[in-house]
Amino acid sequence: MDARIQQSVLSNLSSRPAPIESGPFVIGFDPSTPNPGINYATPRPGAAISAADVTALVRAVEIANRQPRLEYVTSSAPGLEALLVAAGFTVEARHEYLTCRPDTLAPPPAPAGFALREPADDAERLAMVTAQHEAFGGPAPRDADVERMSRLQSRGGVAVMAVAGDDGTCAGGGQAVPPHDGVSEVAGIAIRPEYRRRGLASAVTATVTTHLFEAGTEIAWLEASGTDSRRIYERIGYRTTGNRLYISHP
Repeated sequence: MDARIQQSVLSNLSSRPAPIESGPFVIGFDPSTPNPGINYATPRPGAAISAADVTALVRAVEIANRQPRLEYVTSSAPGLEALLVAAGFTVEARHEYLTCRPDTLAPPPAPAGFALREPADDAERLAMVTAQHEAFGGPAPRDADVERMSRLQSRGGVAVMAVAGDDGTCAGGGQAVPPHDGVSEVAGIAIRPEYRRRGLASAVTATVTTHLFEAGTEIAWLEASGTDSRRIYERIGYRTTGNRLYISHP
């Protein structure tokens, strides 16, 4: 399973607007944003990696004017962390990832007073990414963020927004990347602070996952950054499966 998840990460980064290959690594380069959550590198699962490969990776990322940073399933490159630390990298976080299959998914009903649907045009996409950015405490979205969401949907990814029935406000949303070999990452699950504690995060995650399975995806996966989020995902059928590392160079 670790190898399949890591391969899906590699595929996702390879679909960025201007991906860069550097030896055993792929860098997901997007010229429209410096966001380190979009511009990062990952190793090919099982590839032999040397200190020279790490040096070349740092140089390639710096030429692209981005911060050297990696996200990857730890078992897919067992000796890589030591090489990165020796090269001056610092661990940002260690996250568990969870997986779900069609036979384990247990979707809850949508909370009363909210509709869950895919954004149908750029105005709705803007409303959704605005809610996500607000929930995550990030800057106001730009046109490139809306275009990125539109591109995700056009390539077979999934986006779901939660809309309040009383005034049509977008309370939050989430998405999933286009599947690779039957595997897709669910990400960006975010609910505005005033709409939390109503079951929306569970409902959005389950709806995104349902859409993936209806389209033929075999495995959906996501990350839990803490106990609260892990409990939300476990309630709807996700199960802890493996570990991922976030690591970057100053």
